[in-house]
Amino acid sequence: MSKTVLLTAGGTGGHLFPAQALASELIRRGWTVELATDERADKYGSAFPARDVHIISSETIRSKNPVSLAKTALRLFLGTLQARAVIKKLKPDVVAGFGGYPTFPPMFAARLTNTPSILHEANGVMGRANKLLAKGATAIATSVPIDDLPAGLTAKLTQTGNPVRDAVLDAAELAYSPPQEGGPLNLLVFGGSQGARFFSDLLPPAVTSLPEAVRDRLKIVQQCRPEDMERVQAAYDEQGVDAECAPFFQDLPQRIAQAHLVICRSGASSVSELAVLGRPSILVPLPGALDQDQAANAKVLEKVGGAWPIREVDLYPDRLAQELQRFANAPGMLAEAAQNARSVAKPDAVKRLADLVEAVAETKGERP
Repeated sequence: MSKTVLLTAGGTGGHLFPAQALASELIRRGWTVELATDERADKYGSAFPARDVHIISSETIRSKNPVSLAKTALRLFLGTLQARAVIKKLKPDVVAGFGGYPTFPPMFAARLTNTPSILHEANGVMGRANKLLAKGATAIATSVPIDDLPAGLTAKLTQTGNPVRDAVLDAAELAYSPPQEGGPLNLLVFGGSQGARFFSDLLPPAVTSLPEAVRDRLKIVQQCRPEDMERVQAAYDEQGVDAECAPFFQDLPQRIAQAHLVICRSGASSVSELAVLGRPSILVPLPGALDQDQAANAKVLEKVGGAWPIREVDLYPDRLAQELQRFANAPGMLAEAAQNARSVAKPDAVKRLADLVEAVAETKGERP
């Protein structure tokens, strides 16, 4: 008989993409996959290979205001009731959570119903929601070593790596080819759901500051928020720059593979995909995060010479123009960084995580 897994992830690409990778691998192994997430997943949901998608009520802790905390607690409580009903109906063999507060209700409901569960932490720092859930999870999978784990969790840990989607593994077959002297310089810019506005403000004036000989070589592919699209595209058109702007790229792995240089945030999925694809990058960690998880992620590639992290506060248009000119004149530096990035890749992470899912599922009925 086919076994069933209930995957749960926050409705952003950083949480959903690793879950999507695991879903595809488990389906190949004969599993039935169900997904519990929030309403933000609509943008990605059509590509998610689940039999059914269950929208669960959730909320993020945004402030310490008592009224706000009470509203958040109510939403999470309602979500837990919803998730408990889903688990009672599906009777999954295992529940696997990928972080974000939308995972809290299904993972907590798994504990209440005595269902085996796995918590996957993609970042170099454990998120607040995962810290709350870690004690009740059967097993914890990590992408990289984590230094700030709550006490008593070491025995549950398995370092699997961060799963990447099939599209990333397919695109990774394209070897890196550095830009040729005087030839096109393919630049990919994306910022995820929280970061595209900064890049929309940064890139056009930086490109203006470039020498004409470098500017003429640029081929830019850039993610922009819908409200920023027109002004960013117009700025590039005015400068005669070959540019394609869009709010979202369904074929992002292929776009990364075609890039000579990537400029992006350092979310866990982005860092993992850059490593598997072996592409050099300027990483700009999202500022203001309480856990500074993106800064920790960026260090993984920085340590091996695969990326150049720059704090947002330090990355102004003239600075970026200097960096772009430097790389345009040093293709060997980009090629070396591409090779270094690939050295820390874990392309088999999804298989490792699927093995752990199957092992944990075998404990169903054994828990007290």
